[in-house]
Amino acid sequence: MASFNHPPPHRTHVPLPSDSGGNPFDDEASPVPIHIVTNASQLPAEFLNPSPEKQLVVGFDCEGVDLCRNGTLCIMQLAFQDAIYLVDAIEGGEVLINACKPALESSYIQKVIHDCKRDSEALYFQFGIKLNNVMDTQIAYSLLEEQEGRTRLPDDNISFVGLLADPRYCGISYQEKEEVRLLLRQDPKFWKYRPLSELMVRAAADDVRFLLYIYHMMMKKLNERSLWHLAVRGALYCRCFCINDNNYADWPSIPPIPDNLMVEGDAPEEEIVSILDVPQGKMGRVIGRKGVSILSIKESCNAEIHFGGAKGPPDKVNLFDLKESPCHLVSIFDN
Repeated sequence: MASFNHPPPHRTHVPLPSDSGGNPFDDEASPVPIHIVTNASQLPAEFLNPSPEKQLVVGFDCEGVDLCRNGTLCIMQLAFQDAIYLVDAIEGGEVLINACKPALESSYIQKVIHDCKRDSEALYFQFGIKLNNVMDTQIAYSLLEEQEGRTRLPDDNISFVGLLADPRYCGISYQEKEEVRLLLRQDPKFWKYRPLSELMVRAAADDVRFLLYIYHMMMKKLNERSLWHLAVRGALYCRCFCINDNNYADWPSIPPIPDNLMVEGDAPEEEIVSILDVPQGKMGRVIGRKGVSILSIKESCNAEIHFGGAKGPPDKVNLFDLKESPCHLVSIFDN
């Protein structure tokens, strides 16, 4: 059990599906505490010590300064049904984050997150943590759109604000997110200041408190094939910016095709990750005017494309082929 010396000053509401017909977004109903964690003893024991007997589903997110391999992870948010924990990486440091490593890498704890790529990159390069067993709501949303026959552009990924606004999942406005984005543009070190302000606590909690509700709403709609694609793409997205020299040998294996999907003549092919090295200084021949355009690649293979951009890795493109068979992650970078 987590230990606290005094009651938390902050509280919020974690909406959950209800059979009673009540409004799950009634903020006056059963508020839960928001704990600011600076020591691992403040976290639930079942989180710190994952086990098959006590499997968990938690909402998960990270905040930081230029959150990526070279930035600074400042806060890690965890949403449980009965509490929210803001794990303070600034005050607790590497010792605190490393105490969370078994949980973040565990297959017994599912982490519900919206767009895991940069969070995973920061955890991997700053703390050596290989984020595992994620349920990425951005991926799930795309799979549900495909499953229900709606078309979308391959790299047209829904934002968290857009997901919250969708009445099928939440149907609420998240205007405060725009406030925080404005503050971040004015001062990129916003998440590094201590003590945490009321706005920082509220914004950090809001980024995870709806995730468990969305998880339940999505999971009851996803069919078996979509669930497998969700697990595989989640694993690929976790590692897409975590290039290393051993071809991900130290990462958990990609989920195999379930036996119930192995129907002769209709079995999905395995989704894979592959890396293409580009000679130094020749990236323009791959994506520039002298080579194949990225748009042409996208159109030819129904690919979802992610650039490392200013955050890095430099001269690297992640290419996800979203066709039913197969789905590839191709990492292209200038070495």
